[in-house]
Amino acid sequence: MQDPDAQAVPEDDKPEPPFSMKFASIALGASCLAISCLSASAAPAWAPTASGEQQLKDGHPVSQVDPAPDGAVMIHAAIDIPAPPKVVWTVMSDCSKANRLVVTVMSCRILESDPAHNTEVRETVTKGNFIVPTIQNVVREELQPYSVIKFQKAGGNLKEEQGEWRLVALQGGTVTRVIYENLVSVDVAAPAYLVRAGMRRDVAKVMINLKRECTTPN
Repeated sequence: MQDPDAQAVPEDDKPEPPFSMKFASIALGASCLAISCLSASAAPAWAPTASGEQQLKDGHPVSQVDPAPDGAVMIHAAIDIPAPPKVVWTVMSDCSKANRLVVTVMSCRILESDPAHNTEVRETVTKGNFIVPTIQNVVREELQPYSVIKFQKAGGNLKEEQGEWRLVALQGGTVTRVIYENLVSVDVAAPAYLVRAGMRRDVAKVMINLKRECTTPN
């Protein structure tokens, strides 16, 4: 169900909210942005609503965070980036850029990788505060270069995390739609509706940061 609070977030330099999270598993490394009893492959593929499509055409991200069973939340987000999928993939996969996408990232490293680079285990650590604890997040990623990153919890202190990133080529491959889905659960000392609002804004900010990194010359 569409979250009534889902909305576009202007691309301005708003301050980070107090519930800053490593969204993305970011399988950003990919992330990001990781489905407990659900599986990403079994659930219907998420797509923006008609109003969400207009937000994307206007250059804004769409982000939605809904309650899920057992205290978890289901995150959906998307953004259109004027760059080919390979460029977006390269930025998302670069650990050295992780804290430019998620400003609270303290470290990012690859713990394991198979010879063909089809799977890898990635660890990210994000700085906590008086509400959100420091989070060590370890995910196992299944990589389909330039199109899909599936990830699930493989360690760390999140209660659960599983999801995927999808890169969809548009306009003859000159534009990439980045779609993020993640079912995640973490212990946070705050009311659930405030946590969802903070996560919704954080995820949108990560999408904006990803767009900036993919379109700004080095």
